[in-house]
Amino acid sequence: MRALAPSHQALALSLAVLAGYVDSLGFLQLGGVFVSFMSGNSTRLAASLAEGRWAAAGALAGILALFVLGSFFGALVARGAEARSRSRVLAFEGVLLVMAALAAGLGFNPVAIGLMVMAMAAENSVFLRNGEVAVSLTYMTGTLVKLGQSLAAAVTGGDRWGFGPYLILWGGLTGGAVVGAMTFGRLGLAALWPAAAFALLLAVATRFSRAT
Repeated sequence: MRALAPSHQALALSLAVLAGYVDSLGFLQLGGVFVSFMSGNSTRLAASLAEGRWAAAGALAGILALFVLGSFFGALVARGAEARSRSRVLAFEGVLLVMAALAAGLGFNPVAIGLMVMAMAAENSVFLRNGEVAVSLTYMTGTLVKLGQSLAAAVTGGDRWGFGPYLILWGGLTGGAVVGAMTFGRLGLAALWPAAAFALLLAVATRFSRAT
């Protein structure tokens, strides 16, 4: 996060907000299952298997598989010139969210959830470095680890404010989740439409941005 140019930091923050928003919609719709936080879902899968809750385990395994598939497609879409790859990935994410909103509107909620999972996975390909994720956008474990490490550096003579970008990124995802939960309470999964519009807007803005 700290290595990114300011314009890219702003984009990362925007995407963290979007991820928190969408994840809260899925979490509330599914009653405690995530569409972006696969560590939590993996733990729930293990617990379901141990308790013999096969239907729940099957659903969680399906979500994990779709997340891998979304990551696969996101990485494929991201191949090529770096600046344009970001806009392509964002456009891909936006299209998936539009499809999810349409599916929810037609009453196909499981399809909508699957598309949401793939969209969240694809988002992590916006910032790739040597084929690997450079900034985690839909999950905050690594960001919180770096936050703690930066705080340790600050109190031992290092960069006094180096923790700031990580704290802001975490705050963005958390704030987005709050807004998502509030919007879900009013609109249900129709709240996907603002998320889709935001992703597509970011795609257009990134495509025509002069920042590399």
